[in-house]
Amino acid sequence: MKALDYRFSVAPMMDWTDRHCRVFHRLLTRRALLYTEMVTTGAVIHGDRARLLGFDASEHPVALQLGGSNPADLATSAGIGEDFGYDEINLNVGCPSDRVKDGRFGACLMAEPDLVAACVAAMKQAVRIPVTVKCRIGIDDQDPEVALDRLARAVVAAGADALIVHARKAWLNGLSPKQNRHIPPLDYERVYRLKAAMLGVPIIINGGIPDIDAARRHLAHVDGVMLGRAAYQDPWRLLAVDAEIFGEAPVYTTMQAALAAYEPYIERELAKGTRLHAITRHLVGAYHAVPGARAFRRHLAEHGVSPDAGITVLRDAVAMIEDRTIPAPAEDLAFTWQ
Repeated sequence: MKALDYRFSVAPMMDWTDRHCRVFHRLLTRRALLYTEMVTTGAVIHGDRARLLGFDASEHPVALQLGGSNPADLATSAGIGEDFGYDEINLNVGCPSDRVKDGRFGACLMAEPDLVAACVAAMKQAVRIPVTVKCRIGIDDQDPEVALDRLARAVVAAGADALIVHARKAWLNGLSPKQNRHIPPLDYERVYRLKAAMLGVPIIINGGIPDIDAARRHLAHVDGVMLGRAAYQDPWRLLAVDAEIFGEAPVYTTMQAALAAYEPYIERELAKGTRLHAITRHLVGAYHAVPGARAFRRHLAEHGVSPDAGITVLRDAVAMIEDRTIPAPAEDLAFTWQ
C-alpha cells in the first residue's frame, strides 16, 4: 500500500471540488492531497460511474470521498473507486446537511461509532489503498471529549489509516448547515488532544483555517492540515503550498503561468462538449483583491456561459488584470499574481 503524505490537503466540498476544479488546483500545487466531492454509495453502484468517478491522471494524489452507512455497499463502492485509480477512500462522517442526515450518513454517524467502525472494516477488506474517516468533534449535545475519542478509537481499531477532524461540532437540530459554519466555535485544542492521545495515527485538522501561515502553526500539533473554503475561494493561496509546507520548488509561481498551463486541459474538455462555464466557475477567486479582478470575474460570468464560449474568453478575462507585477499578500511574497 502506497503511503500518502497528509501534511496538506484540499477538503472535499459539494458542488465545488469536481474534476475541473481539482485539475486547476493540481496546477497550483503538485503535492497537496486532493479530494472529490462526496459521492453516495447508491450513486456509485447504480449511477453513471464514468461521469461520477472519472478524473484526470494529473490529479494524483487524489482521494474519493464516499457517503453511506451500509458496510456492504461501502465495500463495493470502495472497490469500484480503487479500480478507477483513486489513491485513498474517505468516509464522510462530518456533513451536517438535512439531505445527508435523512440518508443516514454524514455527521449523524457520530452517534453510531460501532457502525462507522463496521463500515471501515468492510472497506479495508475490500481495498488495498488507504481508508480514512472525516468526522466532527461531536454532534448536538455530545461531549466532544467522549464522542471524538470513542469514534476515533473505534475506527482505528477497525483499520482506519488516518482521521481527518473538522474541529467544530455539527448541530443537526436547530442550525442550518450555513449557520453551522460559524456556530459553535472551533475547538482546535480538542483535535490537538486527540493527536497527543493517538501518537501512532495520522491526525489531520480541518475547519476555518484561513491561510498557509495558520496551516504551518497547526502542523506543530498534528500530522496534517486540510483547507476548505480558503483554498477554493482564494486559490492563489495554493501557489505557496509546495514551498511553504513541503519545502519544494513549485511548478508555477504565478497565477498567469498556472492558467496558461490549464488551457490545454480546457481545450480538450471543450472538444468533448463540456461548457466553458463548468470549468471557469472555479476561477472566480484567482485574482481576489487585485486591480482588475472584478472585470475578470464579470467577463467570465457574462461570456463564459455562452454555449459556444471558447478559450479566448478566459484569455480576454486574464488580460483585464490591470497590474501584472502586483505581489501576492505578505504571507506569500515569493509568489505573484501574474
